[in-house]
Amino acid sequence: MTKLATNISLVEHLFMDIWFNIPKELSEVILQAAAEIPYFDKSFNPDIRTTDPRFGDFQANGVLSWGKNVGQNPRQVAQKLMETVEQLGILDPTLVGYEIAGPGFINFQLTTKFLLSWLKRYRKEDDLKTAAGDIYRGKRIVVDFSSPNSSKQMHVGHIRSIVIGEAICRLLTFCGAYVIRDNHIGDWGTQYGILMMAIKRFDYNLKAPHKNPLNDFETLYREGNALVEKDQKVGEKAREELVKLQNGDLDSLSLWKEINKISLQALQEIYDLLDIHFDETLGESYYRDQLNRVYQELIETGIAEESQGALVVFHREHSRYKTQPFIIRKSDGASLYSTTDLATILYRHEHFQADEINYVVDSRQSDHFEQLFLTVRKWFFAKGIPLPKLKHISFGTILGEDRKAIKTRSGEQIKLKDLLNEAVHRAFNIVCKKKNPDLTNEEYKDISHVVGIGAVRYADLMQNRTSDYVFSWDKLLSFEGNTAPYLLYAVARIYSIFRRAKLQPGSNENNASEFETETEIALAQKLIQFVTVLEQTVNDLRPHFLCTYLYELSGLFSAFYNADKVLISNQKIRSRRLLLCARTLTVLETGLHLLGLNTLAKM
Repeated sequence: MTKLATNISLVEHLFMDIWFNIPKELSEVILQAAAEIPYFDKSFNPDIRTTDPRFGDFQANGVLSWGKNVGQNPRQVAQKLMETVEQLGILDPTLVGYEIAGPGFINFQLTTKFLLSWLKRYRKEDDLKTAAGDIYRGKRIVVDFSSPNSSKQMHVGHIRSIVIGEAICRLLTFCGAYVIRDNHIGDWGTQYGILMMAIKRFDYNLKAPHKNPLNDFETLYREGNALVEKDQKVGEKAREELVKLQNGDLDSLSLWKEINKISLQALQEIYDLLDIHFDETLGESYYRDQLNRVYQELIETGIAEESQGALVVFHREHSRYKTQPFIIRKSDGASLYSTTDLATILYRHEHFQADEINYVVDSRQSDHFEQLFLTVRKWFFAKGIPLPKLKHISFGTILGEDRKAIKTRSGEQIKLKDLLNEAVHRAFNIVCKKKNPDLTNEEYKDISHVVGIGAVRYADLMQNRTSDYVFSWDKLLSFEGNTAPYLLYAVARIYSIFRRAKLQPGSNENNASEFETETEIALAQKLIQFVTVLEQTVNDLRPHFLCTYLYELSGLFSAFYNADKVLISNQKIRSRRLLLCARTLTVLETGLHLLGLNTLAKM
C-alpha cells in the first residue's frame, strides 16, 4: 500500500466516528504533516487552542515560535505544513477549513456539516463520558478531601475542601480515572489528650443523651485547654492521657472509640445534606501501627536525625527548610500528623497502587505539604519505591462582607450545618415568590433543597480556588449572573420547551438541517468547546473554568432562543433548533453534575 493510500485510509477512520477532542486530533494532523518535512523534529508542538470566533474555532500557535527557532519564515513554514496536509489528504475540507493568518498562525474553521455531525454523535452524558474517558484512562488517583477533626463540628471553612474535592473526584472519574475518595479524619493526636482529660475532670457522661455532643466536645476542649495553659500539672495530666492512648491503654482506647463514634455520626449528617460519599474513611489512627516503620526507614536512609530529643528532617538544600525542621516524632515519643501523613502515602502506594495523590487542603498548609513531599521523594528514592505524583490542591479563605474570615455576629465560627439549612430556608422563600401553580408544596421543598445546596456549592466552585472570596447571600441566591439559580433555571427552561413541544429531549432530530443563523452557529461552536474546557479543568484541577463555560453557554443559549424561534412549522429548521436545545441541556446538566449539583426539570 502506498503512503498516500495509507493516509486516505486514516482520513476515513478519523471521520468515520466524528472527532471528540478536536484540538488533539488537529494536532495529530499537523504532526503527521510535519513528519514529512525534513526540518521538523519531535520537539515541535502545534499548540492548538480555541481562538476568537472572528478568526475561527481553533488556532495553531506553535508554528510561529518554531519557525523563528529554526531560522525559517514562520508564515512560509505554516504554508508548507498545510500544503503537505492537502497532499496527504488527511483533512476533509467539507468538515474543517483553514487559513494562514498574520505571521504564521493557522486558523481552523469547523464547517456547519462538522458541527451538526458532532452534535448528532455526542447526544447524551454517557456519550460525552465514554469519549472523555481517554484523558485519564488507567490512572489510579487518591483524592484526600474534607478530612475534619472528628471531635469538632464542621464550620463554614470546611465547605471548600468538601465541594472542591467532590467536584475533582467527579471530573477525574468522568475522564476515565479510577478514583479513591479518602476522608482522612483527624482522629488522633494532641487534642485527644486534652479532651479526654477534660471529659474525666468534668465527669461528662458520653453514654447519656446529649442534644449536641460535638458542641459539648468543643466546649470541653476549650475549657480543658484553658486549664492546661494555666496549670502545669493539668498539662501533665493531658499529656499522660495522650501517651496512654498512643500506647494502647484499653480504657483510653474505649473512651476514644466512643468519642469518634459520636463524632462520625454527626459528620455524616453534613455529608448526607451534600450527597457526599467516601470510598474510605481512614483516619490518622489507622496508621498508628505503621509509624515505627516510618521512623526506622527514615533513620536507616539517613534522612531523619535527632535534634533536641526529637526526630526531624532538615532539607538543607532548601532556602527555608535548611533550618526549619520537619518534625516526625516529638521528644516525648509522641507522633504528629506529619508522621501519619508519611505512613499514609506509603499505604496509598502499596495498598491502592496510586499513580497520583491529591490533597484538597487550604493554602495555610502549603509549608507542611512542601516539606512532606520533599521528605517522601527522598525516602522513596532511597528505598527504590516508585513515587506517585503528589499534589496539594490548595484553596483560599471564605470572607465576610468586612473581608475578614466569616464569623457570626458574636465572633464565633459559623457551623456548616447551620449554613446549609439557612441556604435551603432562604431558597424556599425566594422560590415561593415565583409561585408556579403546577408545583406542589412537596415539590417546592425539593426545589428549595436543590437550589439552596447548589447555590452554596456553586458560589464556592465558580471562584478561582486559590483566591479568597466574599460570601454573600444576595449574590449566591440571585437568578442573575453566574450563579446556581441562574443555571438551574436555564436547565428548567429548556425542559419546558420540550414539554410545550410534547417531545422528549433528543427526539425528532433526524430531519435536522445544517445551521444557518449567526446565533445557531455561535451556540453550536460553544457546545463543542465543552471538551477543551473539560480538559483544561481536569489538567489544572480548577472547577471555575467549567463554571465560567457553563455560564457563557447559558448566555449564548438565551441569545439563540430570543433570536431564533424554535417551535415553528418548518420541520428541518425546527429539528435543528430542537437539537441545539437538547445538546445545550445535555452539556449544562453534565457540567452541573460534574460540579456536584443536582438539576431540575421544573422551577
